[in-house]
Amino acid sequence: MDLGLKGLNVLITGGSKGIGQRCADLMAREGANVAICARKAEEVDAVVAGLKAHGTTCFGAAVDVADKGALEAWVSESADALGGIDIVIANVSALAVADDEAAWQAGFETDMMHSVRLVNAAMPWLEKSDHAAITLISSVSGREIDFTGPAYGAFKGALVHYAQGLAYKLAGHGIRANTVSPGNTYFPGGIWAQIEEGNPELFAEAMSLNPTGRMGTPEEIAAGVAFLSAPCSSFTTGTNLVIDGALTKGVQL
Repeated sequence: MDLGLKGLNVLITGGSKGIGQRCADLMAREGANVAICARKAEEVDAVVAGLKAHGTTCFGAAVDVADKGALEAWVSESADALGGIDIVIANVSALAVADDEAAWQAGFETDMMHSVRLVNAAMPWLEKSDHAAITLISSVSGREIDFTGPAYGAFKGALVHYAQGLAYKLAGHGIRANTVSPGNTYFPGGIWAQIEEGNPELFAEAMSLNPTGRMGTPEEIAAGVAFLSAPCSSFTTGTNLVIDGALTKGVQL
């Protein structure tokens, strides 16, 4: 199936590993031009070098997405490097799962405000695009109470609400907005690999909740992100796509 991504310009925050990196690779393999950012310059450079092997234009920079000025500068530089912006994917999370005030502050600045600022900064280019799409990475923790902290779930739920509002407000401008809510996603160096090593009891508890007997992979999440973001989903907006292997029991009506 042709997703219709060839020649489109895609911005992905947190694109150096995990879900973000797999999204970037899939987009580039589909013929899209891709810009990524992450905290560590050497990791960004390595991913960009790999993306360029697909023959598309790629750009990357080391950015702390909680830094408003740095994030906005990256958006502008990415638009210049790629020749515009058609799709933005907000993927960074502070992963602040503690039950304290610091977690609320980190979740607000990183999960919530980075998404809002990314959308706002990209809007002048999205308004010019014939295939404009906004995809925010939420979490199943935003759908139901689980073992993560209250701030993490609250902001993930807020992202779904924010995207729904964008979808309604921007529909007349031809700009779509959706969220993807992954379940537990495992990859080397990721949070669940760290938990497996450092907190095997919690890891075992999480695994016992997965009806499929396993966690998801970044590739499985990236496939859903790419589909929602692509022109082939041109009539899909205001949707929260849950990709969790039946982990959560809540019914979306």
